[in-house]
Amino acid sequence: MGNAAGDDRLNIRQVAALAGVSHMTVSRVLNDSPNIRPETRAKVLKVIDEVKFRPNSAARALATKRSKRIGVIVDSAVEYGPGSTLRGVEEAAREAGYTVSSVTLAHTRDESPHEAVEHLTSQGIDALCVIAPRSSSVDVLREITGGIPVLVVKADADASFLTGSVDQRRGATLATEHLISLGHREILHVAGPLDWLDARARERAWHAAVRKAGLREHPVVVGDWTSDFGYEFGRSVRSAPPFTAIFAANDQMALGLLHGLREAGLDVPGDVSVVGFDDLPDARHFLPPLTTIRQDFHALGVRTVESLRASLEGTPLKHGFKIAPELVVRASTAAPRER
Repeated sequence: MGNAAGDDRLNIRQVAALAGVSHMTVSRVLNDSPNIRPETRAKVLKVIDEVKFRPNSAARALATKRSKRIGVIVDSAVEYGPGSTLRGVEEAAREAGYTVSSVTLAHTRDESPHEAVEHLTSQGIDALCVIAPRSSSVDVLREITGGIPVLVVKADADASFLTGSVDQRRGATLATEHLISLGHREILHVAGPLDWLDARARERAWHAAVRKAGLREHPVVVGDWTSDFGYEFGRSVRSAPPFTAIFAANDQMALGLLHGLREAGLDVPGDVSVVGFDDLPDARHFLPPLTTIRQDFHALGVRTVESLRASLEGTPLKHGFKIAPELVVRASTAAPRER
């Protein structure tokens, strides 16, 4: 360990000599300190590039007390949204000079947030991000995290954590208001598991939108995010259902709905319009192509890493951030037929 640190200091001194600056200036450039003149930074970076200098990460961690590693807990990486958010964080972290260690909570194996935090902190992480949290997981994390910045990807502010998200309520409002603007007055919501904070936010926004329009609030159908659930529910729908449109909480359930409704003898969008959420890469190829809500997961990853870095540098953001979603209109929605 001592030799690694010594070798790294020696290399930094060599770079400093070639650049005509102090070794502390080189260290500040490597650690992306803002207190460096642009011309000095450019000169040091030019030398680093010419000699292909790569600092020893273990030695740098010893010198700076930072590992430049972000830990990520994902409550489920199977669904498109959480997996895409994780990739967004990984890309943004890499661009910022950080590495990422991630743990997926597999509830079928009784893995706990305690174990996930212990696993990540044993690797010397500087900060922690929690993606696609359930309310139960957040309650546990509130008790066991401390000493490092923690950002939870959720819409609502939280006194215990940094927060940030794509605006789930805005997205659900856009989906519901789109159906209302087409003339639908009987709109069903097929929700995700309501212990998931994103699912709960979408469900509440649907309630608020139909209530604001003075429409009937049909009982929410609670699903499990899968296409199989959407298919089984769609297949169970009889002719002339009491609704003319469905807002599904994700595209996978919407895909199953398209299949199941067709098997039930119903036309989409002629008999029932369907809106999803996420904008899967294949959503435009569903039959019919799916109207949905697009989330910018790369922007979410960038803002997440920016917030954690700001907190590490002593300038934490005062408020959580929200990224605007986008309504993407395709052929699965249309004005309702007269019955």
